[in-house]
Amino acid sequence: MAEPQLKRSLGLWACVATATGIVVASTSLVSLGQGFGVAGPGFLIPLIVAMVLNLLVAFSFAELASVIPRAGGINHYTLPALGPFLGLLSVISGYLIVSIFAGSAESAIPGLVISEVFASGVNPKIFSIAIILLLMVVNIRGIDFFAWLQLGLTTAMIASMIILGIIGVTGIGAGEPVATSFDVFNPMGVGVLGLTALAMWLFIGIEFVCPLAEEIRKPKIYIPLAMILALVIILVAKILYGFASIRYVPLDDLATSTAPHVLAGMAIMGRTGQIWMAIVTILAALSTVNTLIASIPRMVYGLAQEGQAPKFFATLSRWQTPWVAIVFQAILFMIPILIGIATIEIIVIFILASAFSWFVTYIIAHLDVIILRYKYPKVKREFKSPLWLLPQIFGILAMVYMMINIFPEPEIKRQIYMYAFIFLGLAAVGSALWVKLVMKKALFALTPLEQLTLELAGDESSTPGIGNIPG
Repeated sequence: MAEPQLKRSLGLWACVATATGIVVASTSLVSLGQGFGVAGPGFLIPLIVAMVLNLLVAFSFAELASVIPRAGGINHYTLPALGPFLGLLSVISGYLIVSIFAGSAESAIPGLVISEVFASGVNPKIFSIAIILLLMVVNIRGIDFFAWLQLGLTTAMIASMIILGIIGVTGIGAGEPVATSFDVFNPMGVGVLGLTALAMWLFIGIEFVCPLAEEIRKPKIYIPLAMILALVIILVAKILYGFASIRYVPLDDLATSTAPHVLAGMAIMGRTGQIWMAIVTILAALSTVNTLIASIPRMVYGLAQEGQAPKFFATLSRWQTPWVAIVFQAILFMIPILIGIATIEIIVIFILASAFSWFVTYIIAHLDVIILRYKYPKVKREFKSPLWLLPQIFGILAMVYMMINIFPEPEIKRQIYMYAFIFLGLAAVGSALWVKLVMKKALFALTPLEQLTLELAGDESSTPGIGNIPG
């Protein structure tokens, strides 16, 4: 009797919504306002550079997903190239650790906004925990439920940014434009490139669509297309809202505000704009948490399938979702909130330290492409990264640059490095022990590519579901 399989039902636009969902997080809206506040219109330069660097990441993940369309994502891509140790390390350090802090912070934000605006005096933790539990149930209930919710959240969020952006850029808002913001396009000169690391946070995470590969109707086509479309949509929305912000708000105010996107909304549309952007902030947080609760458990599910995590994580619900991994992920989100360390002020260093680990994972992905090109040159690639291996080589160099320039202030930078190496060290030790003692394999033992792809042969047929509607 065949083992239960994940359900193939996601279409293209559900994939685009997933690729976009984690990128337009509430914390990235803050980074957008502060970036334009520091550099003025010149922030457009690092914004475009960051988009290109993430396009290189998309090229690598798209090629890998076209060769190995598995739920494990980066782990399955790494098994035939670098072995189980680096595959497990890439998931733990680059995604699981990141998700604990980023997911908790994002979950805390809607709780704070709801508490302050709609239910003054009620502990915001109650709303944050309720949101996590609700999204947990939605994701357990089925991939279709996740997709409909993600599509709605992302569409409303991006549409709001574009509409407010157009109103602001054209100058038809209720407020008074600040003309001086456009006197000099790039007051920082070449120094504006130092903001590229900040701009990276405005695009990072598009590859979260890859772990849904076994639930996408045409993964080899939809995954690369979704990531590229997501980058273009995000770039357009953020340029529009960024330019609208500096048209109506003085640069110094944007640079120092803890909620520059809300400040800009109020300047453009008055009280209506303030409420509108507050709602967008909630939608952005919900979209991010929903994507994390959907994608990370699929990675853990993939680890369990290969014996790299406890087998019970591979258990599927009656709705063909990895429910044990989903519940586990939700619990990890709730812990920082319950013990009170999920505020942006306290957790920012942890998030940046986790992002350092994320860059390590991106380097591994680029290396996977390079190695698999040489080991399996004749394997059919539905999507092949262009320009030989230059995107991967340049991408690796860019990630190293980002890691070196993770933050401008030396003291904070030192703390980021300290926690980053603690995270990586613990992940490395745990991964090595699991591979050697539980899996009883060599750390860099390679899994034949044929073994990873054989299980999915002939399993890309279309199934009725949400994918047949928005796709």
